[in-house]
Amino acid sequence: MTQEQEAKGTSAVPSHPADAQGKPAAPGHQGKPRQHDKVTRMGTESIPRLITEFAIPSILGMLVNGAYNVIDSIFLGQAMGEIGLSTATVAMPIMTVFMAIAMLIGNGGNALAALRMGEGKPEEAERSLGNTVTLSLIASVAVAIAMFIPACIDGLLSVSGATPEDWDYAMRFIRIISLGFIFQCIGMGVNNFIRTAGAPNRALGTMIIGAVACTVFNALFVLVMGMGVVGSALATVCGQAISCATVLWYFCLTKGVPMRLRLHMMPLHGETVRLILSLGLASFAVQAGMAAVNFVLNNLLNMYGAQSPIGAEGALASIGVVQRVASFVVLPLIGMSIAIQPLLGFNYGAHLFKRVKMTLAWGIAGNTVIAVVLWALVHLFPVQIVGFFGITDPNLLSFTVFALQVQLFLIPFVGFQIVGSNYFQATGQPAKSVFLSLTRQILFLIPLYIGLPMVMPVWFPGYTGLDALYFACPVADFLAIFTTGVFVLLELKRLRKLENGQLQAKF
Repeated sequence: MTQEQEAKGTSAVPSHPADAQGKPAAPGHQGKPRQHDKVTRMGTESIPRLITEFAIPSILGMLVNGAYNVIDSIFLGQAMGEIGLSTATVAMPIMTVFMAIAMLIGNGGNALAALRMGEGKPEEAERSLGNTVTLSLIASVAVAIAMFIPACIDGLLSVSGATPEDWDYAMRFIRIISLGFIFQCIGMGVNNFIRTAGAPNRALGTMIIGAVACTVFNALFVLVMGMGVVGSALATVCGQAISCATVLWYFCLTKGVPMRLRLHMMPLHGETVRLILSLGLASFAVQAGMAAVNFVLNNLLNMYGAQSPIGAEGALASIGVVQRVASFVVLPLIGMSIAIQPLLGFNYGAHLFKRVKMTLAWGIAGNTVIAVVLWALVHLFPVQIVGFFGITDPNLLSFTVFALQVQLFLIPFVGFQIVGSNYFQATGQPAKSVFLSLTRQILFLIPLYIGLPMVMPVWFPGYTGLDALYFACPVADFLAIFTTGVFVLLELKRLRKLENGQLQAKF
């Protein structure tokens, strides 16, 4: 997709008129369809105020959404011990694939809707919403069918590192989750549209309802009724179903919303589908990369864990806890990047490039502050965090605490990397966003996972191959942060040219 072309003696033409201060003219000016005030304010109000308003519910929403996996692990760990935690660890990469599909459709559709709103095309934003729901329905049926094909589920469990002890548990868990994938795909993916519609607090509310329900059902099914992994999976699906219902209620029944889910906008439109999938590819790449990393990691944990005193099951349980805590710590940083996405998309679509730069700068600053706070919490209370998952064995506890602190060593700088890579998705530059999203997971981390255990014990005899697996993470973080920094610096130069009329933006 062309992002800009050289202007021939002319400056960029905004999508809609602007006044002398660079603010959009009144909605509906010069025959444009009037837009909802909740949307147009993204191009006029104070950037810090807007980011604060959007970021708080977005960050809380991501924490709530990520709580599903953590809740499952906590209840299974408390009820079943190491076998419960190892089952959750085996299921995690497969569930990450499910989330990748949901984000491919939902984040791509939302990014397109924000750009179309900025261009003053609310009808096209509604088409994006309708096509997103249709794609979610199609993907959900495909996922459910695939998980009941023996060759498919067996293959996934094999590459996910399932052992004979946790194989059947993981299979039952994943199959139940797959049947409820429709609720996750719509509940999580379409939820982002609520933010673009200018109602971030409502978006948060739909997530909180689902997470609270998931917790209550987990306590009932797992602890009270003793249903184990089946109960935990059913609890997750119930929570997601309730969240999905509240999301659909907003777009179907709530009065005065800027976008509405309409039947005549749901039939698939070729160009809209292409744009949704291209813009969502970066989010898919992040989650798919995480799944690939987890597939590789689980198999390496089986191999190197078997050579260590804690054993393969202990390694899966321990590093599984580290992975869940690390994923949970990153969620607020992803939440900030999601919060500023509609602001970036609207202002980029409206050609308000100064506001685009301000939004990027404030987003990076805010994410850095959040990351420093999270880093401090992990280093101040690691024993309490690990113990919360039911790990009580002193050797396993000590190993897990050290692995957690090493893996999250560079987290204060990861916030910049996440905002930087997601910026390109929000501004209609999917190729750059996909590349940056893949750098840490695929280009850096997987080769380090494979190579570092071979050389680290030789260079540092006090460490084992199992230790090298969590040392690989900060090295990959450093390389990804540096790469993103180069891309962001080049993008700032490009934005200056767009401001000066030396380049013409197109989407």
